[in-house]
Amino acid sequence: MKIGVIGDRQSVQGFAALSIDVYPATSERNIKRLINTLAKDRYAIIFITEQAASLVPETIEKYNTSPFPAIIPIPGNQGSMGVGQETIRRNVEKAIGTNIFFDE
Repeated sequence: MKIGVIGDRQSVQGFAALSIDVYPATSERNIKRLINTLAKDRYAIIFITEQAASLVPETIEKYNTSPFPAIIPIPGNQGSMGVGQETIRRNVEKAIGTNIFFDE
């Protein structure tokens, strides 16, 4: 199973130690290109920093209805933007029809 991570160099470089393919990118164009390339190359999971994900929501949305790749937002080195948590909340609400999370 292929796993990759996309984001700024400082946020993603540590993933290489876990044998995850690391793809540093910060521009919208490069992030879109990488997501499409990794999907074509049959990556099962693509982790993407929330900062990078916020630049390409339409590209990520395109793959949300496909079983692969699973595109999972993660906090970058600048901290969490809440994108990952919001994505999980929306998916759970869609699946069961109600929000089961306590909003702060």
